[in-house]
Amino acid sequence: MRKVFLLALLVSPIALAQSVSVETNSLMRLPSSTSVLQLERLDVADYGTLLIPATISQVTVDELHLGRDARITIVPGASALQMQVRQAQLEQGSQITSRGAPGTHEKPAKAGRDLTLRINSLTAEALSVDARGGAGAQGYAGLDGANGVDPGCTWGSAGRGFNGDNGGDGLPGAAGAQVRLELPQDFPIEQIKVWVDGGAGGLPGVAGKPGKGGQSKGCLVYRADGGDKGRPGLEGQPGPAGPAGAVTIQRL
Repeated sequence: MRKVFLLALLVSPIALAQSVSVETNSLMRLPSSTSVLQLERLDVADYGTLLIPATISQVTVDELHLGRDARITIVPGASALQMQVRQAQLEQGSQITSRGAPGTHEKPAKAGRDLTLRINSLTAEALSVDARGGAGAQGYAGLDGANGVDPGCTWGSAGRGFNGDNGGDGLPGAAGAQVRLELPQDFPIEQIKVWVDGGAGGLPGVAGKPGKGGQSKGCLVYRADGGDKGRPGLEGQPGPAGPAGAVTIQRL
């Protein structure tokens, strides 16, 4: 059973908790009503996920345990997150994720959230941090051209199909995060895995298809020829990738 004991202080944006536990294959989101959170113990079981909202800027944990393939997912935000851990045990496949969010046509991609992670005592096969930027949205698809008008037997010729519109350019990817790790002196450098690549640029918009020409038509005296089809539009250009972030490692 999941047990969470939060004491929200009415006059301070700080929350205190004895323990937070996330069960196997489950998801928990920390409260967004505070900016600073202090925990005695944080336990995310195998394949579980803990979400840290954008409103939280500092998390302090005495004991941290991440089970197999467990995740701490940090929601993108404008302010950096500082996370301080006295003692951590990280199982195989576990990860701390501070990735940006993919963009849409209405909203640009979000950058990876800047992170300062301090762990005084660390037991793990690997420390994995993913702080890549969000991918840009695909460009708008070009509109298809309209079809030409069919001819009549007593008037006019078949109309030419209209041209397709060009596809839009892909939108830019977002920047990777600035990540600072403060780790024990004896934790091997080859067991530290950090990704801060910029987000991929959006795919090019698809070109609009050409409109069909008016259809040929057989009449009593003559046959009306069909019209030519229009020209297809051009595919847009791929969006630029976001700039890479940076990683700083300091030994304690």
